[in-house]
Amino acid sequence: MLSQNNPAATMRLLAWLSPAFPTGGFAYSHGLEWAVEAQEVTDGETLRAWLADVIGHGSGRSDTILLRQAHRAAGDADALRDLAALALATAPARERRDEALAQGRAFMKAAAGWGTPAWPEDTPYAVAVGAMAGLHAIPEDAAASAYLQTFAANLISAAVRLVPLGQTAGLVALAALEPVILDVAAATKHATLDDLGGCAFRSDIAAMRHETQYTRLFRS
Repeated sequence: MLSQNNPAATMRLLAWLSPAFPTGGFAYSHGLEWAVEAQEVTDGETLRAWLADVIGHGSGRSDTILLRQAHRAAGDADALRDLAALALATAPARERRDEALAQGRAFMKAAAGWGTPAWPEDTPYAVAVGAMAGLHAIPEDAAASAYLQTFAANLISAAVRLVPLGQTAGLVALAALEPVILDVAAATKHATLDDLGGCAFRSDIAAMRHETQYTRLFRS
């Protein structure tokens, strides 16, 4: 939880993970656009199931491990460089790599007003958020759970436009994902880089298929 003695930490985390923070997250569907096209996601329940797998067994989990490691290495430029390289090397598809890089660069640029760690230019989003949170003494657990919440909310916003879903159905899905988000945030606390990886293969295939999808609204 965020410390009541550090309201600035709360303000910064809310600002950096707000939909209004200019990372361009609204432009990415993380392969969800293909899942909708293939009719694998057709309503609120199938969306919830899809995202539960991505968060619990796919990139959501891996990104949270990377975020936690970056939080701990916020003052170590060499460690951050290695983390960034590892994160990019483990991306399962070109568009997933581009998504992480583009949002990471945008986040670093937008967050510069708060002061940034010594990180390489090619820093994926999860590593950038973790390093900034560590630099500003934002509690690691709060950063991890907030990151996952934002990840889920961004994809639900994409699904509201793609399926399409009503706003209420999207919010019901987000509420239903709270236990999954909290479980993954807790489970990654003692994870190491050896625990990176996942088995949300359908999501990874969706990201690959999206690269050649004929009509597209989203960049990934």
